[in-house]
Amino acid sequence: MFANMASSLIEHKRINTTVAKAKALRQFIEPLVTKSKADTTHNRRLVFSKLRDKYAVSELFREIAPKVGDRPGGYVRIIKLGNRLGDNAEMAMIEFVDFNDIYNKEASKKKSTRRSRRGGKKNKPVEATQTEGKETPAEDKKTSNEEE
Repeated sequence: MFANMASSLIEHKRINTTVAKAKALRQFIEPLVTKSKADTTHNRRLVFSKLRDKYAVSELFREIAPKVGDRPGGYVRIIKLGNRLGDNAEMAMIEFVDFNDIYNKEASKKKSTRRSRRGGKKNKPVEATQTEGKETPAEDKKTSNEEE
């Protein structure tokens, strides 16, 4: 069962299953992905002995291993989806972390700007201006970050 689920996960990059099966599949597939980081004949044969699917092995070594080469572990993510209608079993989605387009697009679009609250002078001197014979203080230009 794990060999078929792992082959489906490698092929589709994301599958829906129960929480218990997803947690067991994570323990099955993470060592295989670790072995696929070093593309040797020995590692290919070890992975093939577990998966028993030539297409899945080639996909794992060709597409998945280069993306996770620098990651020290944690290659898959389990997201709980709720309960199944028929038997009320807890459902989850298991997916490869680096192949999620939604999270990767948001991370690439979002620019991280560092804003410091210590930056400017907090106590600015009040300047008096003459308007219509009355003295009024000049308006301080504060951003929303400084007012908080």
